[in-house]
Amino acid sequence: MTYYVGVDVGGTSVKIGVVSSAGSIVSEVAIATGAERPQEVVLQDILEGVRQAVAASDLGWGKVRAVGVGCPGMVRAEEGTVLYNNNLGWRDFLLGPMLTEALDLPARVENDANAAALGEVVGGCARGATSAMIITLGTGVGSGFVIDGRIWAGYNSAACEFGHMVIVRGGRPCTCGRRGCFEAYASATGLIAMTNEAIATDPEGAMAEMARREGRVGGHTSFVAAEAGDPAAMRLVDEYTDYLACGVANLVNGLQPEVVGVGGGVGKQGERLLVPLRRKVSAELYGRDYEDDRATRLVSCTLGYKAGLVGAAMAAKVAYGE
Repeated sequence: MTYYVGVDVGGTSVKIGVVSSAGSIVSEVAIATGAERPQEVVLQDILEGVRQAVAASDLGWGKVRAVGVGCPGMVRAEEGTVLYNNNLGWRDFLLGPMLTEALDLPARVENDANAAALGEVVGGCARGATSAMIITLGTGVGSGFVIDGRIWAGYNSAACEFGHMVIVRGGRPCTCGRRGCFEAYASATGLIAMTNEAIATDPEGAMAEMARREGRVGGHTSFVAAEAGDPAAMRLVDEYTDYLACGVANLVNGLQPEVVGVGGGVGKQGERLLVPLRRKVSAELYGRDYEDDRATRLVSCTLGYKAGLVGAAMAAKVAYGE
């Protein structure tokens, strides 16, 4: 069997693992990203992490075919270049060629959301699907689209940033510089902002009490309080799922994927999120009055952080594998 190294680059940590051609993780290590350091310095730590993961696998380098990397930001996959990443401070970083030179292995670099989507198709919530859209509701809204086992990317192999489609014209400001983006409303960051606003108008309510008890407001705060019957929290969750459903319905109407997987921090709410979301999305779909047994399935992602690691390795397999 052939094996691949998967590297999932995050803002605080880098997950690295040796993955079989079937998508099973054989060994795994994690290192601190240290994103405040120069990109070439971070690369040296990634290289050391790759060597540790291969050593821990007891396979030897002879069975490792290629390296795959999932990295946030704008990525030109064919060249292995990270064009731009604001949070890491990376610009025109020739990550793929540098990995190839240091390890003497071909290296594939993909956007991290694209890699995670491929991971969920290989071994997660969308296993076996011919087409799948994965959206992650975290600091932003990540998105990846996989068709017939291959990542679909736009011109220049750029990531498809569906989080930056506008769902409210002239709405909330987004970190991208526009207003009303899907990300500004549906991300965990957007939900937390809405929760803080609700707490400010109801300082004695259940959400405020929960925030004081935990010392923070999280993406879960409104959902927990709503489940306990707090009226303000119930209204907030209903409003949030309205925005989320608007974006998801747009994606389903436009792309018609077999599966939409919802992950990230807010995605951990599982059926507490998906039950109302399915109802609201269904009401917004084209052809909603037609009974269709081939309708898009809306499910929770299942692999967590492992999706990015497995997906990065499988992207290397698609590019350089058997």
